Amino acid sequence: MEAHQSLSDRSLDLDPDGQSNILADKAVALKNFVREKSVGAVSTMLRRLSGKKDDIGDEFADDENSKEVTDSNREGETHVSQKACEKPSWNPLSYFKFSRDADDLGNKVGQQEVHGDITQPIPMKGRAILYTRLRCQECKEARLFLYRKRLRYVEINIDVYPSRKLELEKISGSSSVPKVFFNEVLIGGINEMKGLEESGKLKDKLDFLISEAPSPEAPLPPLSGEDDVSSSGAVDELAAIVRKMKESIIVKDRFYKMRWFTSCFVGSEAVDFISEDQYLERAEAVEFGRKLAGKLFFQHILDENAFEDGNHFYRFLDQDPIVSTQCYNIPRGILEVKPKPISEIASRLRFLSHAIFDAYTSEDGRHVDYRSIHGSEEFARYLRTVEELQRVELQDMSREEKLAFFINLYNMMAIHAILVWGHPVGPLERRKLFGDFKYVVAGCTYSLSAIQNGILRGNQRPPYNLMKPFSAKDKRGKVALPYAEPLIHFALVCGTRSGPALRCYSPGNIDKELVDAACDFLRSGGLIFDLNAKVASVSKILKWFSVDFGKNEVEVLKHASNYLESADSEAVLELLSNTQLKVTYQPYDWGLNC
Repeated sequence: MEAHQSLSDRSLDLDPDGQSNILADKAVALKNFVREKSVGAVSTMLRRLSGKKDDIGDEFADDENSKEVTDSNREGETHVSQKACEKPSWNPLSYFKFSRDADDLGNKVGQQEVHGDITQPIPMKGRAILYTRLRCQECKEARLFLYRKRLRYVEINIDVYPSRKLELEKISGSSSVPKVFFNEVLIGGINEMKGLEESGKLKDKLDFLISEAPSPEAPLPPLSGEDDVSSSGAVDELAAIVRKMKESIIVKDRFYKMRWFTSCFVGSEAVDFISEDQYLERAEAVEFGRKLAGKLFFQHILDENAFEDGNHFYRFLDQDPIVSTQCYNIPRGILEVKPKPISEIASRLRFLSHAIFDAYTSEDGRHVDYRSIHGSEEFARYLRTVEELQRVELQDMSREEKLAFFINLYNMMAIHAILVWGHPVGPLERRKLFGDFKYVVAGCTYSLSAIQNGILRGNQRPPYNLMKPFSAKDKRGKVALPYAEPLIHFALVCGTRSGPALRCYSPGNIDKELVDAACDFLRSGGLIFDLNAKVASVSKILKWFSVDFGKNEVEVLKHASNYLESADSEAVLELLSNTQLKVTYQPYDWGLNC
């Protein structure tokens, strides 16, 4: 009351003109405030009503959730793991956001178990080479040792580069790894490096590396495309015909059913070309055109038919406006090699993912060295491999193959999106990352949201959306799993600190691997019970996708508790059956998992 009184008294001292000015300013401010809030409310409502495909739910775009996680005083949230709240001072995306196409920034930096400030590598004239292989614990220790010594190094994984295994045997007498070379000098493995450090001789080796340039006898870094089979394969004769067809027929914007369609060609003109080029009768030319369409070189602009003679409009795959502007695995147009079996491509993607996670993530899979991934040959090879997905066939994949393939693709695609666009800041950028960064797979476009909600969740609506990702006529619906797989939420990693750990998944062991991922996530802070206080602190992932785990909150908690330690699980189930449990949801940390 005193404060209000003092304001009133003060206002009485003002002259009438001053009062008028104040009232006018307040009116303008109020008008601007109402306008701003109205625009925001209307745009939010329109987004919700539009049900735009491939969008994530509004819950993901909540401003409250976009804030960094801070110490929470709310009951049930005080036990959340501190690891999720750490904020490294170095953001690798601060570079990529402004200089995406720069040359290799430096060699690989092992970041395992290292948090806090990142020291700069020591300037040196020489070259350090580290030979490794997949699933090698001593290799991880060697990476960490070199990183702690602030040494830039080039890693040569002999599983990724098989020819280098022979080289290693020749220059060292053995193919065992890890092995470190300083220029042409063999230092040895992790035990030899620790021995040199303990004896004080490592300093002389480091001085040599810093001051001396590598001699011609020193091992060389891998060359771009070395031992890479992604660009190899038989030339597709049909692709050559399609290339010639593009040069011969008229491709332009056309009006059809009250709409403009860009970059279309007419079916009759395509039949004219095929008939002349392949020396076929007109009916035979139509059948040949259907064969080309079946190989996903082009399709009808509204998918009304496969291919027909007459005034029907078609569009080449790489000239589709969404493919050409939003898909990042078709940078050079349609590949002209014959599509390989999806099992072969999926195997190579799994292999490369494993190599990248081994070399550039922490041992627990929760911290990613994006800067080094960006400059690595493994990632360059991954980019070449995903180009092969353009016209691949997915129809014959089993449930296990689809699960492993699409989870691995999602996780690498998220890394690719972050490296291209930078880490999303705020709800609008997150919506763009999940919905607008796409790959073309089997002739269809897939965003992160389409993979998660359309394929892996059995075409379920994203959280707080009105529409399913795929319509009844959408070809992608045939690829979708028949029902939602709840454990995929503990395997999909979109680059956030509150998300699961990065892992690689294989079709032969996918169910056990998903159970392991669920156990790891929920036991590491994703689900915390205070049995005495009767409070559960739960990851918001279980709230956003609760429909995949149960019909209500109790069913969701019962489902999730199955992946806790057996003693904890039994205590929780007993608590849920006998008492009322208070549930609080942990704040989601959208910060980058670097």
